[in-house]
Amino acid sequence: MLDPIVAFFQRVFSAIGRGIGLAISWLLWPFVAAANWYRQRGWLIKGPIGIVLIGLVALYGYFIWQTQVWTNFDIDYVNAYNLPARKNDAGLPVKAATGQTTTGQGATGQAATPNACERSAIVEVSADLIDFNVNQNAWISSMLLYKLGLFGMDWDDTPWLDNKASFQRGINQAIRRTTVELVDSLGRVRGTSGVNNDLQAARGNIQFDEETWYFGWSPFGPKTPTPSFYRAAMRDLQKFNTSLASCEATFDARSDNLVEFLDRVANDIGNTSAIIRERSEFHNGGWFDVRADDRFWFAFGQLYGYYGVLSAAGADFDSVIAQRGLTQIWTETLRQLRSALNIQPVIISNGREDGWIMPTHLATMGFYILRVRSNLVEMRDILAR
Repeated sequence: MLDPIVAFFQRVFSAIGRGIGLAISWLLWPFVAAANWYRQRGWLIKGPIGIVLIGLVALYGYFIWQTQVWTNFDIDYVNAYNLPARKNDAGLPVKAATGQTTTGQGATGQAATPNACERSAIVEVSADLIDFNVNQNAWISSMLLYKLGLFGMDWDDTPWLDNKASFQRGINQAIRRTTVELVDSLGRVRGTSGVNNDLQAARGNIQFDEETWYFGWSPFGPKTPTPSFYRAAMRDLQKFNTSLASCEATFDARSDNLVEFLDRVANDIGNTSAIIRERSEFHNGGWFDVRADDRFWFAFGQLYGYYGVLSAAGADFDSVIAQRGLTQIWTETLRQLRSALNIQPVIISNGREDGWIMPTHLATMGFYILRVRSNLVEMRDILAR
């Protein structure tokens, strides 16, 4: 009695096997035909084609390596700055011990070191994040093979090789927002001083197109690639900090500047939250949503960047935060940012929020973003009172 059932399933699996075989044959046919054609040619034709093929294989090998290896990626990178040990606000004269007691034990007091002011941790972290993006790692978005895509299809529209690019763009978004605020408010005494030239140059360079290669079509001709502009922005930020350390530049660590900075950061991650919400609500493809990973890793990179920038802001505005009673909520905000960076799934799934098979990583990331934004808004309101 079981023989007809067994025979039926044998025919089903046999048909499935033949279908898979035909699909694979159809996909491989162009390559097999090209290989047969290549074998029949002479060495005058084989040689140049072989060199080109070897070059392509090497180029793709390098491209795949750069997209998959995230050099010096560390979610605890903030710890290296030892920011809690800093007690001077950015731009203020550095305090140093002055003299000894009559017994030679202990300092008698503190005084400002001549021509020495505190560097900005915000500027230092921003410059280091640029260095991480374009020096310690290759800038993926402007690489030739990334721009060419997969047989003409944008890599962002595929499930492969685009996560690092989205992550880098997220970090870059945090840096862009920060440089704008440095120029407009933090790096000047509002209403009484002009824009700092180094910060102005950094803002202009970091705003440059993220996808420019050495050659382009509009306008046609050779171009300066994106990483060169970002490296220039990094040098501009470092120059500003050098000037600040020599008391030749200004960092205005006032409460109203911190209010404005927190407001801009809250708006920035709020925009990302809206993008994640739209993708999560209207594109529930689960593991098959090929754009979910772009949204997720962009948000992850943005939080990665702001984790360092806001940690640095806590050092640059230490007096304001302490005087206005924000220490606890500031610490909690940084803790939430750090917790969000623990979410690192191998495959990003955009399942339904009430689903039970496929997880919803986008909704989880959106939850952390909203928690951080809520705290930023609360701190802004406290400071604005």
